[in-house]
Amino acid sequence: MKIGILQTGHAPDAMRPDTGDYADLFKTLLGDHGFDFVTYNVVDMEFPDDVHAADGWLLTGSKHGAYEDHPFIAPLETFIRDAYAAAVPMVGICFGHQIVAQALGGKVEKFAAGWAVGRQTYDWQGQTIALNAWHQDQVTQAPDGATVVATNDFCRNAALVYGDRVFTVQAHPEFENAFTRRLGDERGEGVVPDPLLAAARATEHEPIDNARVADQMARFFKTRSIA
Repeated sequence: MKIGILQTGHAPDAMRPDTGDYADLFKTLLGDHGFDFVTYNVVDMEFPDDVHAADGWLLTGSKHGAYEDHPFIAPLETFIRDAYAAAVPMVGICFGHQIVAQALGGKVEKFAAGWAVGRQTYDWQGQTIALNAWHQDQVTQAPDGATVVATNDFCRNAALVYGDRVFTVQAHPEFENAFTRRLGDERGEGVVPDPLLAAARATEHEPIDNARVADQMARFFKTRSIA
């Protein structure tokens, strides 16, 4: 099964020689699930020719806001709507979660309560799952037809499923603790409040459930269900 990675942003320049780019993180995360991957840097206006150029689409995180005026936003929203109409499965992470919701009629905003950074816990279909997060924007209104499958007090729409077509997650199952720490060093200083960065660093050795969510992502691509 070929998964097309729609890369909507790039990891910091200083990190990429060691960590790779965002697409590389997903290749590692899903590496044991039997997929082939092709990457399109949509943030740089590199788009697939057709929604059927891959068997499924994975939308990455980004430093950009879904509501901002960037050249790639409008064509990406069109691609999302076309893929949804064609029933090609999509998985979106962080910015990918947000841009899918916006494209399909939801609302994305800079959240009034501020940032979620580092290890967060979620009520995930009755279980507690911990993931690293890095976001100030949120889906504040989910589209019609989207079902909430993960939530917490800070982020109501933490993961959404749109029938058998889309599965999206606000947090970052592709971010290991070391990556999040370095991201804080590169992009957090002077941007994220110091107490939040300190709290994130205080929990950076605690376990996270990336593998569990990776299994759900892979299951969705293969079976159209996270169950």
